[in-house]
Amino acid sequence: MESNCDFSPLKQNLEDGIKNIIDLLEINLNVLGNENHCVLGGLEDVKENLIKIESMAASFYLNCYLSSFTDTYDELSIAAQILSKNRHGALIVVERSDSVDSIIQKGTTIGALVTPKLLGSIFYPGNPLHDGAVLIKGNQVVSAANVLPLTTGVTGDKKVGTRHRAALGISEKSDALALVVSEETGKISFALHGRLYPINTRNPILF
Repeated sequence: MESNCDFSPLKQNLEDGIKNIIDLLEINLNVLGNENHCVLGGLEDVKENLIKIESMAASFYLNCYLSSFTDTYDELSIAAQILSKNRHGALIVVERSDSVDSIIQKGTTIGALVTPKLLGSIFYPGNPLHDGAVLIKGNQVVSAANVLPLTTGVTGDKKVGTRHRAALGISEKSDALALVVSEETGKISFALHGRLYPINTRNPILF
């Protein structure tokens, strides 16, 4: 599988961020042992920058993982931003090389092009389809209200909800990518190969 990972300026921002962390670490290393300088504050800055870089890297690699399987990652980005801002929980599965038809419990057939308006309406609170996962194949929303297998692994976070457990579950049984928006916090993350990655929501352009 070929993937396109040259998403400038996101790639450049990621490179600059990593170099900045290296510079911060070198500064702290140079003053270590100097009683006039305490590195604790500097290490706190490093930690904050690492969190930002982690989210930025997730955004970058999300582009790589989706670009070969759908042309609608811009539409997914916009939809995720809107859902996040409104605190509308969402679970979106993008099928990649492995078919997920035998893994999921099929919901309601949609058969429409991926658009932010469509995804927003599906996950609008009170919509009968909002409790479940949307399945995307190529550039189409194939179905909604699909039921996914839940992960049986230990997530390390007792607060992980059903959507996140379902995202991890489908990613453990296939190479599908599952995008999740938390209803409680509005935070966006994605699951791939049994791991959950946060997405940088501080940047107006997600991926």
